[in-house]
Amino acid sequence: MKYCLHIIVLISLLMFGCSEIAVLIQDSLDTPNELTTGEVVKGLKEALSVGAEHSVAAASVKDGFYGNPLIFIPFPPEAVSVKTTLEKAGFSRIVDDFEKSLNRAAEEAVKRSLPVFKDAVTGMTITDAMNILKGPDDAATVYLRSRTEADLKTAFSPIVSAAVEKADVTGYWRPLATAYNQIIAITGGKPVQPDLNEYVTQRSLDGLFILIAAEEREIRTNPAARITYILKRVFGYDSQSNQNP
Repeated sequence: MKYCLHIIVLISLLMFGCSEIAVLIQDSLDTPNELTTGEVVKGLKEALSVGAEHSVAAASVKDGFYGNPLIFIPFPPEAVSVKTTLEKAGFSRIVDDFEKSLNRAAEEAVKRSLPVFKDAVTGMTITDAMNILKGPDDAATVYLRSRTEADLKTAFSPIVSAAVEKADVTGYWRPLATAYNQIIAITGGKPVQPDLNEYVTQRSLDGLFILIAAEEREIRTNPAARITYILKRVFGYDSQSNQNP
């Protein structure tokens, strides 16, 4: 048996040469095994979980929202008239303090949001997974948001409500509303009372999904971001498949 094996190796060397044999061996090692649908689903769920972990970690620190232009929470749009009127009247400082309180509430709220996101990464079908894998760089995030945002919002609302209270957002809003109402009593206009809990809840979720999409894009395009075996397996395989004709 050993004699036959030696003959085969010798013939191969004579026919192809050492360098060609090395290439053949390397090619066989580099060719990935076919991905299973189970691996694709697991890989995409893990990508979303990793993206959520990193996003929550980045957003929940001080200035995670307030210092990040991508997710900074501005004055509520329906109350812009309040901001404009008060800034013209010299109340810029309390306007800034109020905006900071909105962002501080979001930073506090997202500290407890990770379990909500992880519980939401369920129910992905095989068809969903394959479409997501072949989709754009934020396909998994778009899928997650479309399927889970309503439930996430319901679960997230009490978390935000507690954070809004802790950051005293209402306390910062009260002098704004009082000053504004005094001004419009003279100049004319309607009092404005935005739903601050609703606003912070929606903007907090918007911010987290923006960050999760960025994390997904990084995992898809940067091999160094694939920190687990299944991420390397699924997204590395996808990259090789896209490169090969």
